[in-house]
Amino acid sequence: MTGRSGNSSPLIKANKDLKASPRKKKPVALSHVYGPVPSRRLGYSLGVDILPFKTCSFDCIYCQLGRTPRRALRRAKYFASQDILAPIKKALASGRKIDYITFSGSGEPTLNRDIGKLIHEIKRMTNIPVAVLTNSSMLFRKPVRQALLAADLVVPSLDAAAAAAFRKVNRPDPSLRLENIIEGLEKFRREFRGQIWLEVMLVKGINDSPADLQALKKAVAKIKPDKVQLNTVARPPAEKWARPLSRKELDDVRDQLGGRAEVVADFKEMSQCPLPENLEDAVLSVVRRRPVNLKDLAEMLGQDKRAILKILKGLADQGRIKRVPHARTSYYELP
Repeated sequence: MTGRSGNSSPLIKANKDLKASPRKKKPVALSHVYGPVPSRRLGYSLGVDILPFKTCSFDCIYCQLGRTPRRALRRAKYFASQDILAPIKKALASGRKIDYITFSGSGEPTLNRDIGKLIHEIKRMTNIPVAVLTNSSMLFRKPVRQALLAADLVVPSLDAAAAAAFRKVNRPDPSLRLENIIEGLEKFRREFRGQIWLEVMLVKGINDSPADLQALKKAVAKIKPDKVQLNTVARPPAEKWARPLSRKELDDVRDQLGGRAEVVADFKEMSQCPLPENLEDAVLSVVRRRPVNLKDLAEMLGQDKRAILKILKGLADQGRIKRVPHARTSYYELP
């Protein structure tokens, strides 16, 4: 994302937490698949997590999953393909509404070298479109671009097109060069037949200066995405000093960038059925992937807020989750 507005998942940490817990019960949250969760852009998105927790090339100041302990650039298999594909099949057979199958989760999904194979296998199972959320850092490599060609939608990020702001907001692996990332995005646009929605995460005072926005506008003109989606800090960030832009400030940026740009809208309530078999497991499945508030949980699980709140309080009392105040809202995340 890639801890972005989409999906994200601390899979490895979840395993460690369960081993340390006195409870023997193994919840469904250990699956590589989670959701469907409501996404502001993708409707009901079935998340596919193909990485160990926080396997990423960036250490973004706004990341909802916290700091990246060690940045990674080496692509690896990480998990057996069948362990990823089997729960996707199960989710498809569940009857729940799914608008997109989305590779996102706990880091940069293109670091899994099997992503291209997995996309092809999913396309053989279903006509539901496949989306990939990526931080764009690996797109300068041809094999990575080729691996994503079978997807229907790619949502790459470009938070800054000026080197100083790029280093401040994304804190990339030192070997990564911004010019290579932008060039990779340009090449991918020429090669990819699907939709590209370029995401820009804006942090107040970090990457929103007039010079930064002018550089971004020039880069967008080169990349030619189908959309430019403006976002800002919405969930508890890795750095507490990372502050959001106001709606008016986002609207001003949209106007500066021009016709392709839009401010990402809030998710609107949708119906969802059938209900999950185990509500506590379903709540944990979401919380393990990203900080989430009561309203979002109630909407994605199709349950009354009071029922969800009762479970949240119980899990917090057991020390299995914690409540974090942020932007006048309470979010729930792993302790």
